[in-house]
Amino acid sequence: MWGDMKRLLALLLIVSATVAYANDAKLSPELQNYPSNQQAQVIVQYAPGTQLSCTGLLGLVDCLLNDIVNLGGTILGQLPIVNGVVAVLDGNGIQSLSNQSNVVYISTDRPLNSSGFSDQAVAVNAPFAWQSGYTGAGIGVALIDSGVSSHPDLDLGILPLSRVVYSQSFVVGNTSTTDQFGHGTHVAGLIAGDGLSSTGPLFTQTFTGMAPSASIVNLRVLDQNGEGTDSLVIAAISQAISLKSRYNIRVINLSLGRAIYESYKLDPLCQAAEQAWKNGIVVVVAAGNNGRYLPTDGYATVTSPGNDPYVITVGAMKPMGTPTRTDDLIASYSSKGPTDVDAVVKPDIVAPGNLLISLEAPNSTLFSEFPANQVPYSEYVAGGSSAISPTYFTLSGTSMATGVVSGLVADLLQKSPSLTPDQVKARLMLTAYKTFPQSSSTTDPTTGITYTDQYDVFTIGAGYVDIQAALGSTAVAKGTAMSPIATFNSNTDQVFMTDDPSAVWNTSTTWSNTAVWGASQFVTGTTGAVSNGANAASNSQLAGNEALWGSEALWGSEALWGSEALWGSEALWGSEALWGSEALWGSDFSGGEN
Repeated sequence: MWGDMKRLLALLLIVSATVAYANDAKLSPELQNYPSNQQAQVIVQYAPGTQLSCTGLLGLVDCLLNDIVNLGGTILGQLPIVNGVVAVLDGNGIQSLSNQSNVVYISTDRPLNSSGFSDQAVAVNAPFAWQSGYTGAGIGVALIDSGVSSHPDLDLGILPLSRVVYSQSFVVGNTSTTDQFGHGTHVAGLIAGDGLSSTGPLFTQTFTGMAPSASIVNLRVLDQNGEGTDSLVIAAISQAISLKSRYNIRVINLSLGRAIYESYKLDPLCQAAEQAWKNGIVVVVAAGNNGRYLPTDGYATVTSPGNDPYVITVGAMKPMGTPTRTDDLIASYSSKGPTDVDAVVKPDIVAPGNLLISLEAPNSTLFSEFPANQVPYSEYVAGGSSAISPTYFTLSGTSMATGVVSGLVADLLQKSPSLTPDQVKARLMLTAYKTFPQSSSTTDPTTGITYTDQYDVFTIGAGYVDIQAALGSTAVAKGTAMSPIATFNSNTDQVFMTDDPSAVWNTSTTWSNTAVWGASQFVTGTTGAVSNGANAASNSQLAGNEALWGSEALWGSEALWGSEALWGSEALWGSEALWGSEALWGSDFSGGEN
């Protein structure tokens, strides 16, 4: 009798769920009105305390997660870091599941891509760190990317002992941890390459990463085409947290991204990144390579999880082929803020990312598809031939800039291991180099299109990362370093930065918004005059906020702030022109800008 009652209860659960209407508030945009019989691989986030394993006397009835199975779905794996699972369900099942009281949010298991030494090291003052003995020694950097191939520059000096201390593949059906795509190895070199293969009297250039003594934890999530999914990255972040104490993992590098579909508060990729941050790991993320998106002049094109206000989001600069940073310019493809949905002020900082030479992964996809990016011996060997070297490769993109910042963070943490992720982020932003031109332009030789960039807070963030200044600073943030929110005031046609109450920004003269982002970032009215933010801060309606630009400087325009073209339109976030384009995703892999 009790067995019959259990079966009846299970049946009632299924029937009642099936006839219910979908709760769209719990469904990501692409799952709303999803075809009833079409299957989708989804990530289901549950309320805290929900039982993720099914044991107990009542079997199917007492385990809420069994509703997925009862609805005809399949659970592929658990994602404890976001209190969720990855599963396959059809539209009917997704609709029914959205009505479960313990379900917080359901989103598709979205595809993502990689976001794609000499001058860059000098531009960020890395030699000062090295000469001071800070080379990232003892610091582990978790590289969540396309894998890392064996390379002499990642060994322990001349000893054949690799500084890649741990490797694991999360790619479905492929246990290899080597870099079949060619992206992860390049980023690994920018983080921790020691330049062994280009060091000595015969060499004219030495291609050294920012933290040449750091260890790499290789967590492969991207396949041979540079593609992966949210659930793979989330699983890798969870593994990095679990390995933190074993390898002293203090940094996670995420040179990857995808479109933003909802608030960072619901996005499972952002939530996983936040968990790493709150576990004491600095998360460094690429801004994306969509800065050439013309309908918005590249604004509001930062990708997830770079839209999360906790993480350090990095844009790309062009070193211009000289060791000085004074002539460096923003790369026109570098994505700009504010972020879609939440309007978070991003990127946080910028770093060299264009035409960077780093480690090559022979026989990888990029190696084969972009032979012109293979570095000839003449590039770095005195009297060298034009023959191609099997050692180094050139790539451009915010992925590369992210690797540079991750290495610098390792140097800073070697000196000051007690710094929290928020304190690291705040110090890097406070000490960033803030002298820039008002604007710069570049013309694409193929299309003839000229792209003009303004050096505003949504393009360069707090400025150009400077490790010498960061190492010399004693400033310690007392609060979070959450990136502010941009708010448009239609009455005054101005944009304001609103700081989270937990954030250190604007709590003192040292941490004032103008001190962190630079006074030239806060331009009010239509005259172009520089404001120190005092007038904005005294505004009775907007107390504590800093005014950015007036109506003549783009921000009062309906085209940006009021238009569907930016805030939720298919024209931006659903378009093949933005997210499917090789021109955008491919900018990590091209020759870059001259």
